[in-house]
Amino acid sequence: MKRLLKAMAAVVVLVALAAATVAWVGWTRWTAPGTTTETARVVIPRGAGVKRIAALLADQGLLRDRLDVLVFPVGVTLADQGARLQAGEYDILPGLSMAEIAAQLAGGVGLVHRPFTVAEGLTTPVVLDLLRAMPELEGAITLSPPTGALLPETYHTLRGESRDAVVRRMMAAMERTLADLWPNRAENLPISTPQEAVILASIVERETAVAAERPRVAAVFVNRLRLGMPLQSDPTVIYGLNPQTGTLDRPLLRRDLEADHAWNTYVIGGLPPSPIANPGRESLAAVLNPAMTQDLYFVADGTGGHAFARTLAEHNNNVAQWRRVQREKRAGE
Repeated sequence: MKRLLKAMAAVVVLVALAAATVAWVGWTRWTAPGTTTETARVVIPRGAGVKRIAALLADQGLLRDRLDVLVFPVGVTLADQGARLQAGEYDILPGLSMAEIAAQLAGGVGLVHRPFTVAEGLTTPVVLDLLRAMPELEGAITLSPPTGALLPETYHTLRGESRDAVVRRMMAAMERTLADLWPNRAENLPISTPQEAVILASIVERETAVAAERPRVAAVFVNRLRLGMPLQSDPTVIYGLNPQTGTLDRPLLRRDLEADHAWNTYVIGGLPPSPIANPGRESLAAVLNPAMTQDLYFVADGTGGHAFARTLAEHNNNVAQWRRVQREKRAGE
């Protein structure tokens, strides 16, 4: 019996020594600096398990050998990080240990953000088409925001992020911007709701690409609304003819100005029923605090900007000048 007990004790000691050795080897591997010398980019798909992640890290040279591939899932499990490893695209710095890589993936540190820029003045269908064309994003777009509901700016997206999530961010950004600007609007404006501000700002956005002009262009339309004059904005007419993109592949014709649709501001009074584009923050700010002028007219001046006028006679002179510029340009072609 004594011999049996001694044998059993020896086995226990050997097992303990073996376990300690395995634990020491595992810990050494888990905490040892990596051998990579350059930043590695790795993509962790949504729903990837720890073993799959270990294989992906090994493919990028971030794990040294098959033993590391075995140790990584064990280390993640013991560190209680398995459920916290985040999907996405990561830049992993050189020389990181497995423990440091796991901590990075669990904390979402080093995620690669891809910019998605929405230019001012686009319609929502055009913006959604741009989102659909981004291969880094996932999922169909199930939301149907109207034109005017998305704020143009640069958004930083993550690989694997859903397209609907990006759309929601754009909608929330427009809501925040309106909530910020609306309380500080000028007094006695001829617009009574934030939605009317968006409608007017969308017209300003499509009328000029010169940032410094926006408050003055806004003033023209504000002055016209106060006087009950038609806005007579060409971009609104174009939008009514093609609300998908708000553009035409031909010049605007005189007969277009007589077209019977709700956005023809040569025919209808006041604002059209909806925005004609997604306006940026500057155009929204311009209509809520327009320039203090008595201008009622503007026309292109041939330099990319516009010539403004208070009277029809002044405006007709500006139009004549613009037509001379056009004739000289055609003659030089």
